[in-house]
Amino acid sequence: MSTTIENLNNVDLSTPTDTNHAERLRTTCVAIRLSFRWFGTRKTLTESQKSQAANTFGAAGNFLSARKKLIETDHPAWKELTRTRWRIHSYWHAMSLPYPETGIRLIPQESVAELDGRLRQMREELREAVERLEDHYAEMKYAAQDRLGSLYNPEDYPSRLENLFAVSWDFPSVEPPSYLMQLSPELYREECDRMQQRFREAIQLAEEAFMTELSQLVSHLTERLAGDEDGRPKIFRDTAVTNLDTFFERFRRLNIGSSEQLDGLVEQARQVVRGISPRELRQNNSLRQHVRTELSSVQSVLDGLMIDRPRRNIQRRAK
Repeated sequence: MSTTIENLNNVDLSTPTDTNHAERLRTTCVAIRLSFRWFGTRKTLTESQKSQAANTFGAAGNFLSARKKLIETDHPAWKELTRTRWRIHSYWHAMSLPYPETGIRLIPQESVAELDGRLRQMREELREAVERLEDHYAEMKYAAQDRLGSLYNPEDYPSRLENLFAVSWDFPSVEPPSYLMQLSPELYREECDRMQQRFREAIQLAEEAFMTELSQLVSHLTERLAGDEDGRPKIFRDTAVTNLDTFFERFRRLNIGSSEQLDGLVEQARQVVRGISPRELRQNNSLRQHVRTELSSVQSVLDGLMIDRPRRNIQRRAK
């Protein structure tokens, strides 16, 4: 009997439950890779410069590692640029699930258009931040020349910054290449097996990420609601509560239902704080105590679940 692509794709590679969740993840999500091009702010000293520095300490130059700082990264324009990069990365991360390959994450198919549109907007924000940095670039170089002294080298500084900062994204295939079926059915089968395993690993990574984040959020709010400082209730920011709401929404959008225990804990925590505002928690001591007690129960189960879970041996492949 001849082997077909359909037969290979239907090979049972694990338990039915694991395979079903992995298959659901594979068929409902696409891979997305985010990349940045970024101007480096530090540069290694030349051999002669290292030797000169080493002489100060009576050391050998080849035993010394040294770099110089090209520009002042505390400048407001540079900080704005790095904050924009952080917002882009955080948005990509929040909209997606982990995948066991460095630089790649998984996003639900129905969210692709939304994510692509928002990334395009943020790419424009990055471009505008680069333009504002460009307005201060000359003064930053003068400041560097003054601070670096003889280590200053004008060739370290490009004439303009516009092409030195960029963000890009693409949607790489994580499926076995179909041409392998014709070249080597056995090799194609192995690639199908490897692909299924990676999606099972992705499920494990997602569960662990959700569990860790929920534990951190619950632990932080519980600690803030417990006891007092100087005879007064501890102060907490609104984000101690609102970050939980944000987590619940992201979990609802990205969860694939692979862990009933995790689903139950998230729902339990959601019900505890549902409809409760930070102001109410600050003003109502009995409500404060109730929420703390209920969340402590959630935290206790979470702690036990995280300890009991088997250690994962997931190797992230280099890009």
